Amino acid sequence: MIKMNSKVEPSVKVNQGQSLSNAPSVHDSASIHNCTLGVWTEIGARSLLDNVQFGDYSYAQNDVDLALCEVGKFVSIASNVRVNPSNHPWWRPTLHHFTYRPQKYAMPAPAESGVDPEIFNWRAANKVHIGHDVWIGHGAIIMPGITIGNGAIVGAGSIVTKDVPAWHIVVGNPAKVLRPRFEQADIGPRLDKLAWWDWSHEKISSALPLFQQDCLAFLAHYESIDNLSSV
Repeated sequence: MIKMNSKVEPSVKVNQGQSLSNAPSVHDSASIHNCTLGVWTEIGARSLLDNVQFGDYSYAQNDVDLALCEVGKFVSIASNVRVNPSNHPWWRPTLHHFTYRPQKYAMPAPAESGVDPEIFNWRAANKVHIGHDVWIGHGAIIMPGITIGNGAIVGAGSIVTKDVPAWHIVVGNPAKVLRPRFEQADIGPRLDKLAWWDWSHEKISSALPLFQQDCLAFLAHYESIDNLSSV
């Protein structure tokens, strides 16, 4: 993975729509701070990423705002998605951020950094964890501390306040489980066991015709005795 900040090498800061490569593709209007981006990744226009680990082959469309999260491989994030919006300290006399950003208001700072570390450490402890092969629909909001399991789908406009089980679809405000992604309950665990998202680029490329078939045909091929050596 490549460590990135707002000022990145021109070779990895390109406009969306161009062919991808091992170097992350970051739109020239996006802002990246303290992030690691995997190979074949893409970050869309006007997106903001702050303290994000972004897995191989994952992409975020335009106007996405991600903070303090770990994103798995092959994750599809639609436009206008917000992940981990900052919580405010509701237990204090005021919710306003002058209590943890006092220097901004010419007040005595509790630390050399000018911010109150208690609040920022609390936020960092509430990371969002997104599994592999997850699809997050347009305009969804994922609240702090949430875990989204492998293969899950978050419907457009959903507000996720509870963990999302792997291989399930959630929708609504607050988001609730609509149904499993697959009718057969064993498909998700079988895909987990296969863990195709960890295959090499060459193996995934050669398997493209099978990825374009239905899931049962894909599993039947790679679970067969004749193909165990290639899994």
